[in-house]
Amino acid sequence: MRVAILGCGYVGLELARQLVADDHEVWGVRRSDSGLVAVSETGAEAVSADVTDPDSLASVPDVDHLVFAASSGGRGADAARKIYVDGLQTALDHFAARDSPPERLVYTSSTGVYGDHDGAFVDESTPLDPTTDKTRVLAEAERIAREYASSHGIEGTVARFAGLYGPDRYRLGRYLEGPVTEGYLNMVHRDDAAGAVRYLLETDRARNGTVLVVDDEPVSKHEFADWLADECGVPRPEKHTKEDRLAADDLSEAARRRILTSKRCSNEYLRTLGYALYYPTYRDGYRAAIDAYRAANA
Repeated sequence: MRVAILGCGYVGLELARQLVADDHEVWGVRRSDSGLVAVSETGAEAVSADVTDPDSLASVPDVDHLVFAASSGGRGADAARKIYVDGLQTALDHFAARDSPPERLVYTSSTGVYGDHDGAFVDESTPLDPTTDKTRVLAEAERIAREYASSHGIEGTVARFAGLYGPDRYRLGRYLEGPVTEGYLNMVHRDDAAGAVRYLLETDRARNGTVLVVDDEPVSKHEFADWLADECGVPRPEKHTKEDRLAADDLSEAARRRILTSKRCSNEYLRTLGYALYYPTYRDGYRAAIDAYRAANA
């Protein structure tokens, strides 16, 4: 299997490692030359190209599958549109026009497209209700990944990631120091985000569909913060209600959205497809971070 990972960053690098370990040919694409060394260290071929520049994409060879995991760098809706909408369309136009176009696209999206469900469970059948300009861009990009790709003869899968955590992204301080706002956390370890995409490619599952990639146990932020503090051997943090936090004047759009969009994400479909999580819950996924914290603060 020949795979090009467009946007070979946090999840993409781990995906490249897993695919190379399974003897697939992989090309990891980054905009910046500074990131190419990290791609090479996975065993994949490193390629410098920009998804918004069709000429640069000519340096990526023909592949069987595309994975679009590019990032807008956490910036606003305009930056997101440039990458997730314009960049995705550019990449699809470019690869579909080749003599040997890819069979399939996997586009990595976000559970932010759901909007608020007042803590209720959501799954792949739940209607989307994005509440910000940026999440509306993400919902539009999902449509492109399925419908626009299909019109180009490429079958599209949307892998809708919950909140990513893992090496370099445990963010212990956010929960140990507090204050912690009420609501739910839906999480997936980086290795499982990558592992689920690898599994979908290797087993040829969920073509022309959407898969929620999340662990087994959504958890309230208060419960998670208390558990984490107990495991790290520190006092439990201060708790805030939504109203307390929304009254603050230092909230970013993303932080406000997280507070106002409470939901619990189900991974029943992912489990039905046969994927076995490396880290079924936060208790498994945070163990390395907790051990490191206790060792450093012994």
